[in-house]
Amino acid sequence: MRKLKIDKRYTAVFYIILSAFCFAFMNLFVRLSGDIPSMQKCFFRNFVAVFFAMGVLIKNKSSFRWKKGNLKFLLLRSITGSFGIVCNFYAIDHIALADASILNKMSPFFVIIFSFIFLRERLTLLQGSAVLIAFVGTLFILKPSFQNIELFPSAVGLMGGMCAGFAYTMVRILGKREENRSLIVFFFSAFSCIVMLPYLIFDFHPMEWWQLLMLLGAGLSATGGQFSITAAYCHAPAREISVYDYSQIIFATLLGFIFLGEIPDIYSFIGYIVIISMAVLMFLYNNDKGIFKKRKKENIKE
Repeated sequence: MRKLKIDKRYTAVFYIILSAFCFAFMNLFVRLSGDIPSMQKCFFRNFVAVFFAMGVLIKNKSSFRWKKGNLKFLLLRSITGSFGIVCNFYAIDHIALADASILNKMSPFFVIIFSFIFLRERLTLLQGSAVLIAFVGTLFILKPSFQNIELFPSAVGLMGGMCAGFAYTMVRILGKREENRSLIVFFFSAFSCIVMLPYLIFDFHPMEWWQLLMLLGAGLSATGGQFSITAAYCHAPAREISVYDYSQIIFATLLGFIFLGEIPDIYSFIGYIVIISMAVLMFLYNNDKGIFKKRKKENIKE
């Protein structure tokens, strides 16, 4: 039994790093697709995922019906997830790739808050302090001032992180309720496409072949990331693995420098360090807490 738990956690870590790699490429493809509305980009991003998820469900002969009582969680995951993607894409188009990525990666801290509210998970003083300090770190990236023309898109990017945090909390609930992971991805992707479709019909912006190619690349990358992160949060609690999601910042910084020639300023780097440090602190805290609980149980048995 103990070996099974360890294997599940390592599997979750692998999946979440893989998702970070995929989402970093998704962000790059979104930026390279050029001047296209965020809603249109969001549609193509999820359009590819719909067919992949459908294919997996058909291949595994899985039902397209969700388990009893899960519809509300699927809807909440899809609504907040769709809004979060639009916010993230808007930020990607207006600020540095690494800045947009780190703001979106505030989602694990929002997961802590939402898990406290909806899952009744205990929020300790250290956890609350870490969340507060992480938000201070975002101020170095937001650089709030009337002179900063990137303030609004940065704030939108942070809003996207909050929506993603809520969406991943719903994924965790669905994982606990043993919902099919492929169905979670399919439902979210299909819902997002349906919501974006009217906008696409009435305000479609013609695209060049290379723009369509970039959006298809974004869709393929997003599909890989979506399946991976859904698998990760279904294998282990967010508090145990979320720190590894910050590997996306490394991927995003490298891709932004190689393909876009972007170098974040010193204030952004300070913000990265503050936020990632708090994430590492939370990870170490949760690990120590888990070890302490195991030892306590072993002592009780003895």
